[in-house]
Amino acid sequence: MAGSLLIRINVAIQRLELAIASVLGRRFPPDGVCLAGVQLEGAVSTPKPAFSLKDIVGDGFLWGVPTARRTIERRLKRKFGDPKYVLKILKPASNIRTCNVCGDDHLAGVLCPTCYKKVIDETKEMQETIQNELQLSPVEKEVVVLYQGEKDGKPDEFWEGKRIVEMQKPRPPWFSKNLLQQTTQQPATTSDVKPSDLG
Repeated sequence: MAGSLLIRINVAIQRLELAIASVLGRRFPPDGVCLAGVQLEGAVSTPKPAFSLKDIVGDGFLWGVPTARRTIERRLKRKFGDPKYVLKILKPASNIRTCNVCGDDHLAGVLCPTCYKKVIDETKEMQETIQNELQLSPVEKEVVVLYQGEKDGKPDEFWEGKRIVEMQKPRPPWFSKNLLQQTTQQPATTSDVKPSDLG
């Protein structure tokens, strides 16, 4: 409180001095902003020496150096962190699970990377087959991807109005047909976020 009051008084005095100097017509630049040289009449002018960086630098630069030694505690905190705040030490993972399908270990809440790699490869193969089949023609009909022997199970009327892309291999056992079916649930007609018919 007292410090801010002193600062305000100091600023007010400086403004008053500047106002008085401008009224009297003697407004000088602030200290240390410019250098003024006076040429004396009748003085013998000596030739100026060549500019040398050594004249400016002198014996050397003054670098900002630490004035106090860091304690061992502070050094260790910077290196390894603090358990109360941020701990930089590597901690063993305690949320590792084993996949029921392939037996590989993975983090909990994350898909098994080994099983998901199979899905990625199969998806890329399907995309390449669709690209080779449809080329650059516009897709105006529904595209259906079928594996070997899947087209024979339904009548020809079912496939009318659909573009069929056949994969030249049997369906993988982990790739269920339900994954390709469209949802049968009707879209919501209300904008309520909370359920209203809970009784």
